[in-house]
Amino acid sequence: MTPQPTPPDPPTPPATSPGDPPAGPGGPSPPRGVNNAAIGIGLVVGLALGLAAAYTEAGVLQATAAGVAPLGELFVRAIRMVVIPLVAATVFEGVARLGDPRRLGRMGGLAVLFFWGTALLGIALGMGVMAGAIPLAPETAPPAADMAAVPEAPGLVELLVSLVPVNPIAAAAEGQLLPLLVFTILLGAAAASLPEARRRPLLDLAEALSATLIRLVHWVLWTAPLGIFALAASLTAGTGPALLGSLAVFVGAVIAGLAVLLAVGYMPAVVLAGRMAPGRFIRGTAAGAMVGFGATSSMAALPVLMESAEEELGLRPATSSLVLSLAASINRAGSALFQGAAVVFLAHLYGVPLTAPAAVAAYVAVFFASMTVAPIPSASIFTLAPALAAAGVPAEGLALLLGIDRIPDMFRSGTNQVGHMAAAVVVDARAAAPAAAEAPGAP
Repeated sequence: MTPQPTPPDPPTPPATSPGDPPAGPGGPSPPRGVNNAAIGIGLVVGLALGLAAAYTEAGVLQATAAGVAPLGELFVRAIRMVVIPLVAATVFEGVARLGDPRRLGRMGGLAVLFFWGTALLGIALGMGVMAGAIPLAPETAPPAADMAAVPEAPGLVELLVSLVPVNPIAAAAEGQLLPLLVFTILLGAAAASLPEARRRPLLDLAEALSATLIRLVHWVLWTAPLGIFALAASLTAGTGPALLGSLAVFVGAVIAGLAVLLAVGYMPAVVLAGRMAPGRFIRGTAAGAMVGFGATSSMAALPVLMESAEEELGLRPATSSLVLSLAASINRAGSALFQGAAVVFLAHLYGVPLTAPAAVAAYVAVFFASMTVAPIPSASIFTLAPALAAAGVPAEGLALLLGIDRIPDMFRSGTNQVGHMAAAVVVDARAAAPAAAEAPGAP
């Protein structure tokens, strides 16, 4: 019998320092000191103040809501301060960490293609479902925003030309994040092709920079309850209860989109490409999906998924260890769907026309950002910045979404766990077929 080649080692998940949250496509668990309850209280109190000011039109309440607005602006500026270097560092690290694509082997290559294909599907579903849900949202006056800081969305030809920046640093300074992402991905791919001895110092530098920026994000998030309170109060005072209705429609559209992704994306792939009965797959995936749903972390769910893959679904250990480890680092179709929906929602909320070139630019930016995951709370909010900039949507919407992110975070994280297992099932079936054909005595 011809010995089978040894499968490549699973990729090493991004390192985290003590106290940092485990990385995960659906959004990591909050670090110590970042309190979701405090953020929720800040949101509720801010909404209450804004609604009271809008309904009563009392001068004191109106003045209070307007007076706290600078605190919200400071919070948004702090987010914008850190988001460009954070996205660049984590995308570079994620691409460079993969190493030479040839080392991934057939199983790794199939897994990456599955991740990218489902991410592209997820973005399209998110944008499509949200566009269909927009008529359900109540009419509201566009919130005040610094439109001067938002780059104008380019035309289609200009977009294609601008993808290659003449000066990446100037592109970042001007808020042109999509060209910066293209440069960062190319730079990471070049680093990935280097020998390990030369690639390792670059990875060490990127990891150190990412860890520093992540710590800075944690500091910024300490101020989130106050910043979200101020933003919610000032926005709701101007828009009234319509803002609440719009946010409810957004959350509902995201959950509906995730359900569609499960039904038309993952389950057909499992049945047709993975040749597994739906009932068996659901039973074998439920435990890991529930852990991911509750912890909002793929790393927390990874041991459960690996055990279920081998014991419940009968996958080969070589497949489950490689594909599930790789998935926990870069597979995030559920998060990509959320970001696609968020671009459409925020464009509508701020009255920004989402033209075809702007939608394409946002689509590409979300896909590029989905190639890695920053191990920070609500990572999908922060990595949404390049897509908003590409579509010409104000960054103030990031802080607004941060206040309501806990619910969609749980649903997209649970969906991501299903995607991890679906990828393992498909890759195991596809990789086993050539091996069976090459086995002695095969017809």
